[in-house]
Amino acid sequence: MSAEQNTINGLIERARRAQAIANGYDQARTDLLCAAAAWAIMEPAHNQALAELAVRDTGLGNVADKIQKNHRKTLGLLRDLQHAKSVGVIHEDRAAGLTEIARPVGVVGAITPSTNPGATPANMIINAMKGRNAIILAPSPKGYSTAALLLEYVHAEFDKLGAPRDLVQLLPAPVNKAITHELLQQVDLIVATGSQSNIRAAYSSGKPAFGVGAGNVSVIVHSSADVAAAAEKIVRSKTFDHATSCSSENSVVIEDAVFDAMIAALKAQGCALLDESAKAQLQARMFPAGHLSAEFTAKSASDIAALADLGNMNAARVLMVLETGVGAAFPFSGEKLSPVLTLYRAKDFDAAVKQVAEIYAFQGAGHSVGLHASAEHVEALSMQLGETLPVARVIVNQAHAIATGGSFDNGLPFSLSMGCGTWGGNSFSDNLSYKNFLNITRIARPIAPRNADETALFAPLFRATGR
Repeated sequence: MSAEQNTINGLIERARRAQAIANGYDQARTDLLCAAAAWAIMEPAHNQALAELAVRDTGLGNVADKIQKNHRKTLGLLRDLQHAKSVGVIHEDRAAGLTEIARPVGVVGAITPSTNPGATPANMIINAMKGRNAIILAPSPKGYSTAALLLEYVHAEFDKLGAPRDLVQLLPAPVNKAITHELLQQVDLIVATGSQSNIRAAYSSGKPAFGVGAGNVSVIVHSSADVAAAAEKIVRSKTFDHATSCSSENSVVIEDAVFDAMIAALKAQGCALLDESAKAQLQARMFPAGHLSAEFTAKSASDIAALADLGNMNAARVLMVLETGVGAAFPFSGEKLSPVLTLYRAKDFDAAVKQVAEIYAFQGAGHSVGLHASAEHVEALSMQLGETLPVARVIVNQAHAIATGGSFDNGLPFSLSMGCGTWGGNSFSDNLSYKNFLNITRIARPIAPRNADETALFAPLFRATGR
């Protein structure tokens, strides 16, 4: 037996013992467990310490925004879970003779990213607790210290409830591919957020898995849009936590009729438009050998300008580049994970949709698309996007990175893991939620027969084919 197998065997054994205890919890005690895990990250002093540690050890994002993210995403998730049934009978349909009973999935293995080393593990833990599961975290190496501190806080809260600590565990440091692979072989369910290599490992493990697709969000600015409002939302989203979110806008496709006005509005929000020379220099530094350099990830616009020797741009909140092409030869058409925004010009809305489709054929299919348009046009346009583009979400007149993972002013579930459907190589197209951490047992009782009418069922076909 390898050292990795021996280590994971021990973690799994402890997790199963703890999960057997949680399996006996009623809904009220289960919800207390969720609240305890939430308070572990939301308690102000804890939140501050986790945010500071995350920025210090990953070098990604900024403390103030991580504090806001840790608080807001966790609070929103608790709101979503507040009245949700996850223990015992959760649905009954007497007419159909069906009763649905919620059951745990068992032991969950969670791969979590360096971009959100506090908020994402907390989200996974709370959802797992809602289903009375145990969970073992496999954080990125850079995010390990944050996950370890979060675990301390969670365990302290569980102690106050008399709940077993081993419901939430962490792989021992240093986390590497070998021990993560072994974890994936032994858990009952895998949830994976982060690099596409981690997602592929989850899906190829042979175990049930929920993984997320690549981000590369585009938004369309329609000719009817309030450009000032659109610019404010785009910049607020793009600068949040230095664009660590996969939901941050990467490209803005602007209709010709409002192109100049939109550029002016973006500049008024602190965006700097690079000329061709500066764009070429940034591209050479940011994409050496055609691949995004980690040195530029989740840094401020001024730091990125300094890294690329673009001169003093301390006042810039976002760096903008004009682009016409898509694909590997045009790296600004892909995900940048930084406050660098790519602008495209489209003659009309249909051309803008075509441009987004081309971008998603290169990268980002399945995730989401944004739309800024007037109330008069937004319903028809959003339906067109929803029926034609390969996206799981159409985000209308909102700050994209804040809205996509659920918001208090939209109806999407709060989550930090967004499924991208088959377009993005995923098994689901929802925002990951507690429902993904449940097994459902269905009791089927005999009812009065509801026989099929063969004539009625085939009548449309026979009429259509002249039979």
